[in-house]
Amino acid sequence: MATWDSLVTGSNSSTEQFVSFYLTGIPGYENANHFISILFCVCYLIGIVGNCTILHIIHTDKSLHEPMYYFLAMLSLTDMGMSFSTLPTVLKIFWFDAREIEVNACFAQMYFIHTFSLMESAVLLAMAFDRYVAICDPLRYSSTLTPQRIIYIGVFIIIRCSIVLPVILVRIPTFSFCHSHVLSHSFCLHQEVIQLASADISFNILYGLFVVAFYWGVDSLGILLSYAFILHSVLGVASQRGKLKALNTCASHICAVLILYVPMIGLSLVHRFAKHSSPIVHITMANIYLLVPPVLNPIIYNIKTKQIRQDFLRILTPKSVGLAHT
Repeated sequence: MATWDSLVTGSNSSTEQFVSFYLTGIPGYENANHFISILFCVCYLIGIVGNCTILHIIHTDKSLHEPMYYFLAMLSLTDMGMSFSTLPTVLKIFWFDAREIEVNACFAQMYFIHTFSLMESAVLLAMAFDRYVAICDPLRYSSTLTPQRIIYIGVFIIIRCSIVLPVILVRIPTFSFCHSHVLSHSFCLHQEVIQLASADISFNILYGLFVVAFYWGVDSLGILLSYAFILHSVLGVASQRGKLKALNTCASHICAVLILYVPMIGLSLVHRFAKHSSPIVHITMANIYLLVPPVLNPIIYNIKTKQIRQDFLRILTPKSVGLAHT
């Protein structure tokens, strides 16, 4: 069995059959893996239970069968997809110190991580459009965002985000990886895998830039434009109370946007301008980017959305609520 040092120095030869990558936990903290695994377990548990609770509340409470909450359900499903994409390898590393991942499993994880990440951005754009219609054109809200159109939006998001990655992922199995098979994260990311390839990766890099510009760029621009129109409409409201009420309906969504985009921008900056910084910086930013949104989004919507909060408290205290009604 190859030692960890031999893996890092790239002991695999170009003639050896390439079947696996090797993931990395947190270098220098191997003795604390069990403690770190508890922290990750708590985060995953909060994220999965929180998003399942929101889905249950929206499904069972008929008063929440409205466009805003349908989009929130999409966000929760996307968050759960992000959690389940990274959970197997992260917990396997910190529980069992099992770092090896087969090539096909790595490519599958890479696909789901990036696809759900793109879906998260697209759902946030749809939610921004929902808030724009609700505030700027409230009289046409129900006729504009009909259940049928919401289904079309959801299907469009799935198709739009699921077809883009295979174009570059199908090229990776043709690459040779002669120098090292060791990845610096606990999961597979496209931008990191291709850096290990001993091949011309210019197409993957250019196509990746296209995806960032056409997907993240368009989504973020759409969100900014939506809030520019919302702000213009809110400033036209005469009363201060009316302005605060209108902005309060957007607070949860603004937090969700910041939770996704700030770590994403931070991770991009670290990869481009701090390549030689401590590996812990890269690992921490990647984990924040993929783990924090699924954890914080349900918490924020529970705190900021009155109907969700009331139903959540009803789930926690069913007996007391039942006695109160008797």
